[in-house]
Amino acid sequence: MADKNADSPAPSSSNTGSQKPTQSNTGGLRGVRTTSLFRAVNFELFVKPNKAVMAFGLVAITGCVAYIGYMHAIKENKADELVYEQYRPDGSTEWTKTKRSKWD
Repeated sequence: MADKNADSPAPSSSNTGSQKPTQSNTGGLRGVRTTSLFRAVNFELFVKPNKAVMAFGLVAITGCVAYIGYMHAIKENKADELVYEQYRPDGSTEWTKTKRSKWD
């Protein structure tokens, strides 16, 4: 029982750490031979995922979508409350809302 390592095979000279990794033991497309142009254009396929950058990107995209939604809601609310100053022929003024069709 004290001789556990005697049953395991001795490491061969071909299994040393000096070999380059092959496509089978690397993740994604990092092991595939590609052109420099393809790697430059599609760099996100060849780098390791970075959780901090992904979190920042998610927050940024969510903020942009929320801001666009906010701006859309503000514009719709202002369109409903459009008020203008109407001048009468006698020189008086009156604040009136825009006339809306009942189809709106």
